[in-house]
Amino acid sequence: MPRIAGAQITGRVARIGFLVEPSLDQNMQQGLLEPFRQELRRLGYIEGRNLVLEIRSAEGTHARLRGLADELLRLDLDVLVAAFPAPAMTAKDATRTVPVVTAGVDDPVHMGLAQTMARPGGNITGISGHAGGLVAKRVQLVREFVPHARRIAILANPDAGLRGGLSGVIPDWERTLGVQIRMYHAREPAEFDGVFAAMARDGIDGLVVLADNNSYTHRVRLNQLCLDRRMPSVWGGRDFLTGGGLASYQSDFPAMFRRAAALVDRILKGEQPATMAFEQATKLELVIDKRAAKALGITVPQARLATADAVLE
Repeated sequence: MPRIAGAQITGRVARIGFLVEPSLDQNMQQGLLEPFRQELRRLGYIEGRNLVLEIRSAEGTHARLRGLADELLRLDLDVLVAAFPAPAMTAKDATRTVPVVTAGVDDPVHMGLAQTMARPGGNITGISGHAGGLVAKRVQLVREFVPHARRIAILANPDAGLRGGLSGVIPDWERTLGVQIRMYHAREPAEFDGVFAAMARDGIDGLVVLADNNSYTHRVRLNQLCLDRRMPSVWGGRDFLTGGGLASYQSDFPAMFRRAAALVDRILKGEQPATMAFEQATKLELVIDKRAAKALGITVPQARLATADAVLE
């Protein structure tokens, strides 16, 4: 039987691993680690007393993830926390016994992390940040910001994990919104210029950028390209907006990682991931950058500004 069956920690120190792909800059610390730590403290886990938190970052290098996962697993963890899709898939391949809590993944069933949302059936549970229609909503926002848009692009890293079968639903979005939607791929910064040149040739009017380690690590470059190409863009997290991105629509990351800490607590008290339902993030955040709108020559509808959770000026 997996060791998760006896994970009760009463009277001893809990050892939790935390695996993430991007560098743990200030944004990552505030958006992921600090909410996670705060919730653990609220639940009674104090680092240095009854908790050891082992944190590993791949520093933006995807190839390092498996080695870091193996390193963490050699530490006799009680729970491994995998932040976002690539670490989650790495954890899936690295262990079938150590309990894993994921946060910010896409569709866990489509990704093979769980048999069903209600009963994952293995050693992995967590919180999906891929709320129903989230990418479709971003495409809709581009359409609102650029009413004349006829062609909208989705930029993704094909190495970042499965994207919930976007190709199967894009035709429905096209019919609903009355636009053409095209997928573009970039695995590394060397491909960015070529992709944006291709979008210009194809007459793309607006862009949705899917969040992953690649787009986060190189977000400044991507934002500048959006500005240089006068390309209105909607992103997956406010931290991506760094001088060119027009808006972000994404699940609230701090809320997700507080929930991840609560799931860790349940496992440490004896519950098994196999029977712990995958949760769905419900708190979504719309952020609009009026500075980018001005630079792009776009007037954001007042009604949309009124519904935004934050407006950057």
